[in-house]
Amino acid sequence: MKNYIGVDGGGTKTSFALFDENKNIRATAEGTGSNHETLPGSFEQAANVIMDGINELCRQGGITVKEIDAVLMGLAGIDHPYQMEAMSEELEDLGLENFSIYNDGFIVIKAGVGAGPGIGYNCGTGTCCNSIDSRGEMLQIGGFSELSGDVGNGHWIAIEAFRIVYDDICLKKRKSLVSEYFAQQTGVKDKDGLLMSLIKIQGLEKEKYIRILIDAFFFALNKDDEAALEVADVMAKRGADFICGHLNNMTFDPGTINIILSGSIHTKLPSDVYINKLKEAMALRSERSFNYIKLNKKPVIGCINWIIEKADNNI
Repeated sequence: MKNYIGVDGGGTKTSFALFDENKNIRATAEGTGSNHETLPGSFEQAANVIMDGINELCRQGGITVKEIDAVLMGLAGIDHPYQMEAMSEELEDLGLENFSIYNDGFIVIKAGVGAGPGIGYNCGTGTCCNSIDSRGEMLQIGGFSELSGDVGNGHWIAIEAFRIVYDDICLKKRKSLVSEYFAQQTGVKDKDGLLMSLIKIQGLEKEKYIRILIDAFFFALNKDDEAALEVADVMAKRGADFICGHLNNMTFDPGTINIILSGSIHTKLPSDVYINKLKEAMALRSERSFNYIKLNKKPVIGCINWIIEKADNNI
């Protein structure tokens, strides 16, 4: 029996799975985030998170690290060859062998369509857009936050939601249901309260307040709130920019192109209003036909699909 391991490393958590050659899951584990860009210990700390998870799978599966036949990882923050090399060196120093590292956006495609071509647009903790074209060529767009104009991820939405509340309460610019929801959840109803909330947003309650702001945005969006709809328009148009970037740079055979939508914003939140806007923006930008797939599988499934594909093709 083969021992294959998949690793899906994100900014807030890392998912691990041990598979056999028939893609059966034999063990699973979960660890903290493994994006070196967000960890104080950078690559070394990220590698330790990954090895802790792999060691836990080995413990559950009754095997040693030396008995692992292949490991394939999709890791957030791996955007350049030098980052892949740095992470590889750390993992090799910890005793790991027979592994491949890719940006986490690529395993989304393998999870959504298997061996076929596709474009994956991920909006979770961060944003990235990746593709594997009909020739097997790979391209990543985005992933550099403000520098690459990333929008639509959780932190970006929270900032936009807070701005809507600020404009409502402090500027008296426009009433918004975002403000109403935020007030219901936090008790903040005036300028002083809003400014005081910044202490909590930037402190120990950061994640709680980010989630409240994200929920406030989608609550308002699904009630056709004007301010929220404007933000959704920005999300949709920039998402179309990223997807069209792949159409402009890559080669896709004639026919329908699969667009895999992944990340919590696309798959775990009530985001259909925004997704419909994205589809409309794409229809205006391209005459190609698209099949939009909300990823309903764990991205780590893409790891085993890719491992088996490589094995079948002797790669």
